Amino acid sequence: MQDIYILAFESSCDETSVSIVKNGREEIATVVLSQIDIHALYGGVVPEIASRMHIENITLVIEEALKKANMSMDDITAIAVTYGPGLIGSLLVGVQAAKTLSYIYKKPLVPVHHIAGHIYANCLVEPLEFPLIALVVSGGHTDLIYMSENYSFERIGGTLDDAVGEAYDKVARVLGLSYPGGPLIDQYAREGVDRYSLPLPKDDDSYDFSFSGLKSAVINLIHNEEQRGHEIVVQDMATSFQNRVIEILTKKTMRALKEYRVKNLIVAGGVSANKELRERLEKLCDENRIHIIVPEIRYCTDNAAMIGAAGYFAYLLGRRAGLELNAKANDELK
Repeated sequence: MQDIYILAFESSCDETSVSIVKNGREEIATVVLSQIDIHALYGGVVPEIASRMHIENITLVIEEALKKANMSMDDITAIAVTYGPGLIGSLLVGVQAAKTLSYIYKKPLVPVHHIAGHIYANCLVEPLEFPLIALVVSGGHTDLIYMSENYSFERIGGTLDDAVGEAYDKVARVLGLSYPGGPLIDQYAREGVDRYSLPLPKDDDSYDFSFSGLKSAVINLIHNEEQRGHEIVVQDMATSFQNRVIEILTKKTMRALKEYRVKNLIVAGGVSANKELRERLEKLCDENRIHIIVPEIRYCTDNAAMIGAAGYFAYLLGRRAGLELNAKANDELK
């Protein structure tokens, strides 16, 4: 079989990334230009700034990826691009660049859902085995997805309000930590003691999640302690908060594996970089003889290699887009 090389674009938020992936498994070259230092000044991503930075960086990133791979457009089989969900201005830059190259070089254009990209980032570690459950945890998503085969996505549950990564960043802000707050809370949580009384969020029989109540509980507890003249120990609060989050994530994930009679779990999204979450899931999977795949840290956050991996399987299935392809701020995974 002839090798398939996917040139992939990811620009859904504040990373401008281009990658070349071979046969959905092998990363040939990836370039990521992050804007995190700029947005840290504002305590979060500013959409208008993000889209302007993508415009400035996109051609440089394309050229660098091809140079790094020592390839030209003649070597590329197809072009894959994140069309959504994400920040509409940011998405448009990547979509327009992909469509332009598709038109000029007569290459098939493959649309990729951002969450499909996160899921297929695991293919860069090892082949996926079906059926499987995917736990998707990121700044914008918290979902449990059942997959019976490639590109078959059945969402069995998800967040009803804040995504888990969003909750981490909001709690970090209340604790006076810098952006992005998730990695800092994970770090502090490993140094603290679970001594603050916080609720276990949406502890029910569904596969849905809700983190806004837990976030509010943290805010109220901090306010009450300050009113009493008590100092909040940041490490201890981080530990208490993270323990509740991870307890409900692992509890519902393990129940889904059991009820769906699945022996394969993959973890995806930026929050899959959380050390405590990885360790607890790996321990539980080992105890229950579940095969777990967790991406390398560099594949957890937004990158084009994951889009190239997902784009390969979408390409094999005949998924194509024309020049009418447009960016979507919100779109269902299907």
